[in-house]
Parts: sequence; structure tokens; C-alpha cells
Amino acid sequence: MSNRIKGNRKHLTLADRIIIEKGLLYGDSFTAIAAAVGKDISTISKEVRKHSQITERKNKDFAPIPCANREHCSIFGLCRDNCSILCRMCRKTGQRCVDICPDYLPKTCVHLTKAPYVCNGCGKRINCLMEERIYSSKYADDCYRATLSGSREGINQTPESIQKMNDILTPLIAKGQSIAHIYATHANELNCSKRTVYEYIDAGIFDIKNIDLRRKVKYKKRKKSTEPSLNNRDYRIGRTYKDFQTLLGNGYNGNIVEMDTVEGKRGTKTCLMTMLFRNCNLMLVFRLQSQTQSEVKRVFDYLLAGLGSQLFSTLFEVILTDNGAEFQNPDELELTDEGETVTKIYYCDPYRSNQKGALEKNHEYIRYVCPKGSSFTALTDEKVLLMANHINSEKRDSLNGHSPFQLSLLLLDNRLHDILGLMEIKPDEVNLTPDLFK
Repeated sequence: MSNRIKGNRKHLTLADRIIIEKGLLYGDSFTAIAAAVGKDISTISKEVRKHSQITERKNKDFAPIPCANREHCSIFGLCRDNCSILCRMCRKTGQRCVDICPDYLPKTCVHLTKAPYVCNGCGKRINCLMEERIYSSKYADDCYRATLSGSREGINQTPESIQKMNDILTPLIAKGQSIAHIYATHANELNCSKRTVYEYIDAGIFDIKNIDLRRKVKYKKRKKSTEPSLNNRDYRIGRTYKDFQTLLGNGYNGNIVEMDTVEGKRGTKTCLMTMLFRNCNLMLVFRLQSQTQSEVKRVFDYLLAGLGSQLFSTLFEVILTDNGAEFQNPDELELTDEGETVTKIYYCDPYRSNQKGALEKNHEYIRYVCPKGSSFTALTDEKVLLMANHINSEKRDSLNGHSPFQLSLLLLDNRLHDILGLMEIKPDEVNLTPDLFK
């Protein structure tokens, strides 16, 4: 590792890995990627080789991986007796050499043995039948963090010190003494914190168990959230509201979509996810089973599958949202499973919901139909779509007497309406009251 590069001794972050993934996708050399990340070339090479993964080919059943011995194969009559045709030349049988030949050896790409060691930037990926190796920034960062936490697991004690601690704690706790009382006298002998002692007891290191402690079994185990902590701000790197303003200042004039969630009755999990196109105020509404990242990802996957990556990228080129935990996985939302970037997500400043004020204002229409405090549990996808169509069909003074739906027909690709089932409600039939669902 070079000492000449500033900050080179710091670990790679998720933002660094995203730069590496994009560089591989664009076919950049390790030298160019290392310069962009500010690391040594060897660091980039080791990162790609260590954290790349083999992906499962979707057409493996239809077209198996070619045999490495195919060009020099001299086997006759493998599938039937008295056959004088070379097996590699035979096309009369439905059997495949991959299934019946004992000498079958999957062919590997020679390009994977040298830089860049992955298939990210290869132009033959679509039609290639060989094993595919991909570098994913999300997968690489997950592996790194798993290794980081795993390296801190275990007991940082020798067998002798564990036995010494056991000899002190076991007889005293048997007398009903608390850990705090024991530490007041034997802290120097135990040579670790009280919390560590509790962890050792919970792990079964000593002869004493949790049930031997006076109050431990009375406390319920604390629940750990599966969502990332709000104190982790790595997801905002390069995606802040200031970065968003810089984008606009550089003359960006494409589609901007504001995104948020609307919560239902307190104590219920079902909520609504909303997406509003700034240029026409058309609002899309989706029902979420829970306010989690996996549910938001499900909606993105649904839109990608229906619209296709090209149309999705055109319609949702830039997305502005808040810092809710359900949106703190931008690397999963911005990239397809194949590593193609289809959108760019930016985040408002904390406690500044007015920075996406158009969507916040539009949420009033949802509250007309579902007043605050009402539950969304009984709502179906069909009811949510019906509500969205009524909201988008109301004519507004801010739109010069037009409805968001009418403007969207002029400003957005109409395939969006057909695929998502968006339709205009007749003016006299628009209903924005709770009676809509009755």
C-alpha cells in the first residue's frame, strides 16, 4: 500500500466501492479507478478479486456452460452404442454432454485471469454462456462489514484468566452477591468491565448461568432494529440537498420525482409510499406492508419490471426524498441486479420537509380520503390506485385549471399510464372524501 496518497490508510467506504463498480462498468483501468478513489492500485485489485461473486446465469438450463475440452473431444457413441459420430458433432439426440459425459469440464473465460478479473464492463455479457463474475458495491460492503464485526467476536482472554475469574465469581454469586458488589472488592482481579462479565455469563463461559443472577432473568431481552441507525450518514455522501442544488445549477432539466411515505394509524404497519413528478404534479401511490427498505425495494422492482430499465431511467432519472430509514439504501435502489444505474437519489436536509414541499402539500389530498389517524390496513392495491386516480383528476388553480393527469399526458411518456393503470376520472365524478371507498 502506497504511503504517498493522502488518506490511503483508511478503509474503503461504500462510496468508494460504488466508484469502483462504476469504473468497472465503464471499462476504466485499475489505475484510473485508484486515482478516483485515492487508493493504491494494488488496493483496488485486491478489493475486486476478494469481493467479486459468481452470479447464476438465467439461461443455464437452456444453454449449459460449454465444455473446455470441446474443441479436442474425441469421444464416440456416448449416448448410444455403435455410433460413429463424434459426440461434439452430434445434433440428433436431446441429451447433453454436460449431463452424461464424465470428462465434462466447464469452460472459463481467459479474461477473468487478468485485470479487471470481472465481467462488469464486458460487452459480451448478454450472449456469453460462460461463468459470470460480477463486482457489486453492495455485496462487497456487506462482506467487509461482516468480516469487520466477525474479527471482534470471541473471547479476549486466556484459559488461565477465565479460570481465575470463574474461581472468584462462582462462589460469591452462589452466596447471592450481585456483580456490582463483587466488583467493589475484586475489580482489579477480574481485569474486565462488568458488562463483559455479563456477556461471558450469557455465553456460558463460567460455571454460573443467567438463572444464578438475582435479577437477570426478570428482564426482557432488548429488541434490535433491523433498520440502519440514523447516526450512519454514509448513504448521504454525494446525495445531499446541496448536491441536488448543484445538479440544478448545472442546467439539469430532466424529470425530478419527490418521494415519501404516509403513515397510518399508530400501532399499524401498513403505510403508503408516494412519488410525485414535479413538472406536472402527478402523484403515484403504492401500498406498503410495512415501512421498511425491503418494501420500498419491492416497489422499485415492480416499476423496473413493468417499465423496463430504459423507460424507468427516463421517468425517474432524479429522485428527492427525506432521511427516513426506509430510504437509506440508495445503492440498492439506484442500481439494477445487473449493476446498471437507472436513477439518482438525493436527500433533503434533516427536518426540512419543505425542500420537497410539492409532495408534502399533495399529501393533503390523501388525508381528505383517509383522515389522519385512520388505518390503511383495509386498503387494497385496487383501492389505492382508485384514490390516486381521483386525486390526479382534480383540476387545480396552480395548474391553470388543469388536472395533474391532463398535464402528465403532455409531459410524461404515456406508457407509464398504461402500465400502472392510471386513468382520468370524469370531473363531476371526482370524489375526495372517505365515501370514495363506500
